[in-house]
Parts: sequence; C-alpha cells; structure tokens
Amino acid sequence: MARNIVIGAAQLGPIARDEPRSSAIARMIALMREASGKGVELVVFPELALTTFFPRWFMADQADIDAFFETSMPGPETAPLFEVAKELGIGFYLGYAELAEEDGRVRHFNASILVDKEGKIVGKYRKVHLPGHREHESWRPFQHLEKRYFETGNLGFPTFSAFGGTVGMCLCNDRRWPETFRVMGLQQAELVMLGYNTPVHYPPAPEHDHLQDFHNHLVMQAGAYQNGTWVVGVAKAGHEEGCDLIGGTCIIAPTGEIAVQCQTLGDELIVHTCDLDRCREIQTNIFDFAQHREPDSYQLITATKGVRKPN
Repeated sequence: MARNIVIGAAQLGPIARDEPRSSAIARMIALMREASGKGVELVVFPELALTTFFPRWFMADQADIDAFFETSMPGPETAPLFEVAKELGIGFYLGYAELAEEDGRVRHFNASILVDKEGKIVGKYRKVHLPGHREHESWRPFQHLEKRYFETGNLGFPTFSAFGGTVGMCLCNDRRWPETFRVMGLQQAELVMLGYNTPVHYPPAPEHDHLQDFHNHLVMQAGAYQNGTWVVGVAKAGHEEGCDLIGGTCIIAPTGEIAVQCQTLGDELIVHTCDLDRCREIQTNIFDFAQHREPDSYQLITATKGVRKPN
C-alpha cells in the first residue's frame, strides 16, 4: 500500500518592511485553511516567512537587527499559527530568524522548524550555507548580509521520523550545494523541505540574472533525483521593498520531475499527493548507495574547504 502524504507548498508574496508579523501570520493562516479544504496534511512555508528579507539592509544598531528575530517559538505573535494548525490537524514547516541563548551567549541563526499535526515542534534546522557578505558594500543596489547577521548553523543536516516517513530540511542557498542533499540522502530521506528568498538580480554576476529561475529548479531537481527524495521548494516571491524575488515554488518527485509549480509571484498554494514509496524507485536502483558509492575516492570533499590546486 502506498505511503501517501498530501503536501501543500504555500508561497508568499512580498512582505513590506513595516508589515507586522500579525499580518504575515494571517496570510499564512489563510493559506493553511485553504490547504485544509484540499486535504493537505503538511504545509511548507518560505524562509524568513515572518518578515521582509532584512539582510538586504545594512544596520549598525544590534537592536534594529534583533527586532527581526524570534526569541521563542512559538511566541506571543506566532502562537496563532500553531493553534490553527492544531485545530485543523495540519503540520507545517516554517523558516524564521532565531535568537537563542546557548553556550553562555546570544546567538543568531537562520532557522526552520517542523511542526506536527498536534502543533508540537518535532524538528529544527539551522542554515549552514550562508550566502552574501559581511560588510556594507555601497556599490550594491541592495545588500545581502546573511554572513553578518547569522551564524553558520550548528545542527548539521538531521532527518526526522515524521508524517509517516523520513524527512529533512534546509534553507535557500543550501539547495545549491549537493552535499546538503547527499547527507540527508545517506539517512534515506524521503522528503526534503526548503524555503528560499532569491533575488532576480545578482550584483556580482548580473549576466546570470536570466538564469535565476533555471538554476533554482536545476539544483532542486538534481538533489531530488540523485538522492531519490521528494523536494518541496517554497519561495517568498515578487517585488519586495524594491527587490524582485523569484517565485518558482514547486514540488519535485524523486525522479527529478516537477510535479506541480506555482504560476504567480504572490500568495499561492499548490498541492500534490506524494507517495513516499516512490523514493525506492531511485534509492534501490540507480542510486543504491551501499552497492555503488565509493567514499574512499571522495575524501577531498571533507578534507578541504577551498579548492586544492593540482600538483
């Protein structure tokens, strides 16, 4: 018997800098209620879904930066999302900026959580591959200061037993790195959820702007196929505070095929019934790791961070 899970990918349109969390959460709740009417069991929201994409601005005052972070989850403003999820019996993935006290100091992460149908957090991920730069670069039309505002995630790429399968999470730039999917693939992941905020314009290489949508789908489809897993990629999209963000929210099958895709750059829900047993089509055939991988030949991947010049 198939292990089916009905998944909703809940794309969000722009969120203004002065838009309160209550507004963003109301929009997410509306999408969640729409999803409930379509039999959805798990809704996937974007990266940093509660606020505008604040790393596009340089801020010198830490208090201004911290205002975009959540000190608890759920907190007073996010509690309604958890309450409605429990009411509807729907789980969700949510990306947000996490402020945590660990190791005797305050820490900042670009994080995501997985919440079950009872409104309980059953998994957490912290973004590993932080893009952008650390210092203000005045030549850019907008900044990308993730390296300044966040620490590198310290949880690795865990998987979780939830929703009848083995599931994992990542965020935005993580999708561009094959190691992200392979580490979860080695844990027999059957579903990888990821939210993203991706500008159309890439200032260091504007000649690639026309490829942004192509590259977005390319890496997610490759990650799905090469690890035999469903991938749900969900965008914050549209014209947000002078910056155009790509859409392209989609649900990708373990074969690498896009099963369903958003057609707008606004708030939009797409739904697909994902048979987790289809992962075996790939995991026990083309990418049977135990039979075909040769890890002794890949040691350079973890032995060095940068490029090693040939002898």
